[in-house]
Amino acid sequence: MTYLTDQCMHPNTLVAEAGVSGRVAQTTTMVNFKLKPDGPPDEETPLLQGKPKTPLPWRQMNLVFLALIAEPFASVYILPFINQPSDALATTTTKKLISELGITGGDDRKIGYYAGLIESLFYVTQALCTWQWSRLSDFIGRRPVILIGLLGLSLSNFAFGLSRTFSMLVISRCIAGLLNGNIGVMKSVLGDISDHTNMAQIFAFVPAAFSIGATIAPLYGGTLVKPQERWPHIFEDDFWAKYPYFLPSLVSGCFTLLVSVVCAIFMKESLPSKTGKKPHSETPTAENSPEDGRPIPMLKLLQMSSVMMPIANFGALALIDIGFFVLLPLFYSSPIEIGGLGLPPSIIGTALAIFGVVDGGVQAFFAPKVIERFGARKVFCWAVYWFYSLILFPIMSAVVTVQGQVGPVIWILLVLQLISMVLMNLCYTAIFVIVAGAAPNKQSLGTMNGLSQSMVSTARAIGPALTTSSFAFSKQYNILGGNLVYVVLALFTTILVRLSRHLPELKEVHPLLPESISAFYLITYSSKFGKVDVM
Repeated sequence: MTYLTDQCMHPNTLVAEAGVSGRVAQTTTMVNFKLKPDGPPDEETPLLQGKPKTPLPWRQMNLVFLALIAEPFASVYILPFINQPSDALATTTTKKLISELGITGGDDRKIGYYAGLIESLFYVTQALCTWQWSRLSDFIGRRPVILIGLLGLSLSNFAFGLSRTFSMLVISRCIAGLLNGNIGVMKSVLGDISDHTNMAQIFAFVPAAFSIGATIAPLYGGTLVKPQERWPHIFEDDFWAKYPYFLPSLVSGCFTLLVSVVCAIFMKESLPSKTGKKPHSETPTAENSPEDGRPIPMLKLLQMSSVMMPIANFGALALIDIGFFVLLPLFYSSPIEIGGLGLPPSIIGTALAIFGVVDGGVQAFFAPKVIERFGARKVFCWAVYWFYSLILFPIMSAVVTVQGQVGPVIWILLVLQLISMVLMNLCYTAIFVIVAGAAPNKQSLGTMNGLSQSMVSTARAIGPALTTSSFAFSKQYNILGGNLVYVVLALFTTILVRLSRHLPELKEVHPLLPESISAFYLITYSSKFGKVDVM
């Protein structure tokens, strides 16, 4: 039956009067009908005994989040020093990685080209392999794939720190991407152990875990480079002079290796076909599919618009976000003469660390409540607008050029920029919930997350090279006053805003309805036509 909606009512509330035509008002705390043993529901007794929220599986969650933290540990720690020009620390002996390799010919404006290439290689190789790893996890299980990925990350970190040539840097980053498809698989684990009552809360910890890793990694990455110059009495051996970037790589590799040991001992398999447990049937899905214990064929998944549209949004989000993120240290470290802020690695690492602490807290404790209140789709569509805060880059560049130094105005603008980035990252919790909810069944979660992660990895492979090269190109040739890169990112942001409007409204069993009712009633919303269909 179909009931008209009172447009004056609050958009997040719902009360259905069944059996007769009438109005549908709204509430988030109760549904004013129940099933009588011998007939249809009536409106006399409030229904308060809705399905309670499933307790969080903390043990498995903590292991997954520990493994997730290892991801930014393996990739973000290089950002404070990979872009740094040779004179940033005001000493002729302290040359940073790209400059030290001698491939820029002494032209700091070209650093962006090579830094972007190194930063992109991890995502290029990951994009080529992540779907295969995720698809494999649907058949052999999540746990073995995660362990292989962690060991691959550890190996690549050691290789990166011992690299003395540009080709070795390239090989080490490729190893990390080829052996690591963990992000998609770990999100599949979270999907396996969650249901519709706790999914938003569980997935909110994913960006929080990344924030923790992104907080710590730049901090030690910027602090531990060239330890012989910083602490000569401790690091006296010539090894540290020959391999000045090995110490932060060693810390990252050892942490990842430790995580792999912990997961090997304590992590349990979560794939339903391996555990023998029946998957949660209440998980919201965009299209119904029988829980027959088999993954959905790839060709069928690719033909589902409800599957591909969330993936497309995820990919566009990743493209802009990674571009924004790699632009930060490049802009902060570039000399004032070419439009940057000229900040040293220690300041950059500290700024990113503070951002990570704040962002992690917001994503873990604030994002789930916002999504439960407004819905994942609405939160995503609202949060993407914050990417337009990239206008602060040219504003800071203009201010520091006039003032000739980083003053109070720049620090205020920098704080505003980091706050806007926290609000941007609400997109991630929302899109994680949307993608998980779009999976036709739990046996296809690995494939679904593999598809999305392949799209994301491709975007993240393009993003750093596109952003840093646009930055270097615009500065080198003074295109649009050196601001071409910001125009490019603004155009991509506009595309994402438009794309987000086409996200599907996922059908889901109302969490307040007991199974006796929700088995027969599926409530879907249509705000455009102002009605609620009860089927």
